[in-house]
Amino acid sequence: MRASAGKIRVKRGFFITFEGTEGTGKSTQAALLEKELHRRGKSVVLTREPGGTKLGEDLRAILLGHSHAGLSAGAELFLYMADRAQHVAETVAPALAEGKIVICDRFADATMAYQGFGRGLSLETIDLLNREATSGRMPDLTLLLDMPNVEGALARALKRNSDEGISGREDRFEREEMEFHRRVQDGYRKVAEDEPQRFTLLSAALSIEELRSRILERVLEALPQGDALRSGGVT
Repeated sequence: MRASAGKIRVKRGFFITFEGTEGTGKSTQAALLEKELHRRGKSVVLTREPGGTKLGEDLRAILLGHSHAGLSAGAELFLYMADRAQHVAETVAPALAEGKIVICDRFADATMAYQGFGRGLSLETIDLLNREATSGRMPDLTLLLDMPNVEGALARALKRNSDEGISGREDRFEREEMEFHRRVQDGYRKVAEDEPQRFTLLSAALSIEELRSRILERVLEALPQGDALRSGGVT
């Protein structure tokens, strides 16, 4: 909302999203970033899509599990939009209004990559639905973790699922054919090319520590300076 003339401008938070194909380490890096920003005294909210709300977690079980293996591409798209609309209204927007940093593991760009480029649904329709679901609120910074070898990334994701005991519960997309994952990767790269001012492309082939360091450097560079964001009182 624009401040009227003569009124104090309300401070807004900062919205960071992590994107990438399966197995690129988004969740790990998002958690590491949250921890470091907390250590630096920032007030941070870490969330994810699908998820981030009670409704979102229920939808996550449907979208990522195998109990609805016959889910159509259209139904999948609208479930993601329902998740996003509730997530923004209940979690993202209130935190940003309080001046917090919001870190989200996947957001609107994931739908463009997976349902648009991956499933072949209309990019124009997805863009319109995203605008409605987010109330026009897009990330301030998007970190795209890109693995040159998509096959290697997928193998890493499947191993992670096995190690964490979530195979069969949250691996519906990992089970897609390799060509699907290549289309998703190409889609992410295309979306990033179209918005270079928002996206930062980082190699997911780096070590966890090296990638963590580069992400932190980019985030600290992008964050507003001074007291533009709330401190969380954490040391």
